[in-house]
Amino acid sequence: MTVLPKVSKMQRNFQYFIVLLFFTACGSGRNLVYFGNLKETETYTSTITNKVEAVIQPDDLLSITLSSLNPESNVLFNNGLLQTPGGSAGSGEKLNEGYLVDKAGTINYPVLGSLKIAGLTKTEATQLLTTKISQYVKNPIINIRFLNFKITVVGEVNHPTTLTVPTERINIVEALGLAGDMTVYGKRTNVLIIREKNGIRNTARIDLTNKESLNSPYFYLQQNDIVYIEPEKTRILQANPANYYLPLIGSVASILSVLYFVFRTN
Repeated sequence: MTVLPKVSKMQRNFQYFIVLLFFTACGSGRNLVYFGNLKETETYTSTITNKVEAVIQPDDLLSITLSSLNPESNVLFNNGLLQTPGGSAGSGEKLNEGYLVDKAGTINYPVLGSLKIAGLTKTEATQLLTTKISQYVKNPIINIRFLNFKITVVGEVNHPTTLTVPTERINIVEALGLAGDMTVYGKRTNVLIIREKNGIRNTARIDLTNKESLNSPYFYLQQNDIVYIEPEKTRILQANPANYYLPLIGSVASILSVLYFVFRTN
């Protein structure tokens, strides 16, 4: 019969200490997975109902161009931007730098004068301009674009930034990708979106580890939205100079306590 070697109290206590450290390390993990409740073998399908068309607001900067078969009308309504019937700029120089929507929600458009367009979508504003310009130009084609559709992403991301979105369509995951994604200290369960609309500031928080965030009205971002990634508590403690040496001091104190207990019991 094989005789097992006798284990001293010191060895046994040291083994307990190693096991304790292992479980402590395991308990400090962070959830770094987006949409973690989407099963790997599951096909998730849902109708997109949370995407909305951007609404024109005060301080928006708009590009408004007109194309028609009449070059003189194109120059007149485009404020110096000569458009050929094919839609290209004949002079190659853009004199119109955009129309700024003032605090009253209006723009000053050539020939038509002051027009209130705040509160309208691009589709609605296009229809409004088409109707009014049709009194002067036959079959006008109006194209409206946001020149300052921007999103700001700050907090625990690798590259905090303000993004200008040329496509006027972006969701929160795309914005995070353009900002270099969250750091490992970013709180994925509590992402803050700040949105100003019609003079009212709204805030919302969404959990990007949950697939239900895909249906949130804040999943698709709107112009001038701010996305803030809150840091985990560990990051907050690290950022405080007073706490810089606390983990080291705590570890040393723990080791000394265990060693004292081990030698005291032998």
